[in-house]
Amino acid sequence: MDRRLVAILAADVVGYSRLMETDEDGTLAKLKMRRRTILEPLVAQHGGRIVKLMGDGVLVEFASAVRAVSCAVDLQKQMAEANTDLADDQAIVLRVGVNLGDVIVEGNDLYGDGVNVAARLEAIAEPGGVCVSGSLHDQVKGKLKVAFEDLGRQKLKNIAEPIHVYRARLVQPSAPEECRRWESTLSLPAKPSIAVLPFDNLSGDPEQQYFSDGITEDIITELSRFHWLFVIARNSSFQYRGMAANVQQIGRELGVRYIVEGSVRRSGDRLRITAQLLDARTGVHLWADRYDRTAGDIFAVQDEVTQSIVSILPGRLEEAAAEHERRKPTEDLTAYDFLLRGEAHLRSGGFGDREAFELFQKALEIDPHCGRAHSRIAYMYAYNVFRWGAPTDEALAHARQHVERALALDDADAFAHATATWVYLVSGEHDLADIHSKRAIVLNPNDWFTVMGRGEVLNYLGDHTQGIEWVLKALRLDPHYPATRLEVLIDACYMAHQYERAIEAFKRWPNPPAHMWAEAAACYAQLGQMERAREARRRFEIARPADFEFARFAAAHIAMCKHQDDRDHWLDGYRKAGLSV
Repeated sequence: MDRRLVAILAADVVGYSRLMETDEDGTLAKLKMRRRTILEPLVAQHGGRIVKLMGDGVLVEFASAVRAVSCAVDLQKQMAEANTDLADDQAIVLRVGVNLGDVIVEGNDLYGDGVNVAARLEAIAEPGGVCVSGSLHDQVKGKLKVAFEDLGRQKLKNIAEPIHVYRARLVQPSAPEECRRWESTLSLPAKPSIAVLPFDNLSGDPEQQYFSDGITEDIITELSRFHWLFVIARNSSFQYRGMAANVQQIGRELGVRYIVEGSVRRSGDRLRITAQLLDARTGVHLWADRYDRTAGDIFAVQDEVTQSIVSILPGRLEEAAAEHERRKPTEDLTAYDFLLRGEAHLRSGGFGDREAFELFQKALEIDPHCGRAHSRIAYMYAYNVFRWGAPTDEALAHARQHVERALALDDADAFAHATATWVYLVSGEHDLADIHSKRAIVLNPNDWFTVMGRGEVLNYLGDHTQGIEWVLKALRLDPHYPATRLEVLIDACYMAHQYERAIEAFKRWPNPPAHMWAEAAACYAQLGQMERAREARRRFEIARPADFEFARFAAAHIAMCKHQDDRDHWLDGYRKAGLSV
């Protein structure tokens, strides 16, 4: 009997039985393809050995803890990319656990607590996530571009002693490294600039993370309303979750002068929120406070935090004293809870996330006056028309109904106007889209979604140069933007006849959705690069869902263009690429 110390990776498929029951042949085929094209190459790349495959699970050993975590993170990233164009009920999603421990070696197999702990860590990982043991975390901290969230000591099934557990946060490469040519330099803006880091969840329950995230996001939204501030988007500031905060480094990476950090502890109906404001150049604390309240005071606390931050920024005391109306997303805290849960799902699953849709619907069942839930649902309907080529009439009718309700509830809500911009643009009502995008900018000039929407409207109204400029502004507000944000830039570059620039942006998208392969084919065709156009068209045919009708998508796409020249330009590119429109 031999023993050795190894890093063990355990993974299995979430909802495997349900997937098999729904489509046994298709699930097995996809699983075998993922093993062959993703798992096996990654294990080899990171110097691991597949110990055994167990139906929907796999056990892998590594001689290096660093390589084990690198492989786990890369595995989840590539699995997520491979799921981009699949419906939620068809996606192959993994949970992964990684442990460093002593194991018994018998032939090619491994046994012992080292293996058992890895399996139990996998069981508590969130879908698409990675959990690691404290012993492994101690070996890898500071050696990888991975953030870790401390979950404390956890009692794992059939493991005698509690195990210290960390959740790996799959931090995407920073946008300055990926796409610097598309954005402004990250020098300090002329006006006071600020980033709000994700508030730590100190509730002792990882499931409460969505609540502290929601509070952080609402504070970002409130700060964004001040026109004289430059506020970094949530997506970029949340890249630093779980990292030991080096505010000077974060300030340099985001191009901001001030950093806000804090924590939330929720116990029953009691809340404790702490917050502090730091100067990112010096690391000096400018202000700190603690708020002990009941859950019903949450909106008042958010106001107090925002006003305290604003009041201390240099030269702006007079603005801080001005009346600033707090617009609550809902008066009902249970509805607010569903709203936050839905938004957490959107961030992980995109605007096609069915569970997010159901959570927003639950929020509306409790409080039909929750404007933010109406806006979210409206955008999901409209976006799916564009992305999936969904039947337009019924979906757009629902989108209009919800966005008009959101605007009726609060005409001063920038997000509702930005959503209306998209809904009316997809509906081909260009003048209304223009009006709402201008109103959204007046209400909140710092929100990336609002600014991106303005760029998109200008582009489809025919002002492509201005459209590109506004898109670049949006990307500067979110320096760590995900690749999905490149969609608007690619569209604008194509319409400005900047095909090479559009292709360069497209190449920076690791796993684009099906319709973007069609747009890439049009770009190549306009450049006369027909072999590449045919290859892009082939990739589109492989990636598109079975019920995706390209002609229907193309009709929805050109309806967004106000001018016939722009409509003809898209159709010309699609036809040159060999796509039937």
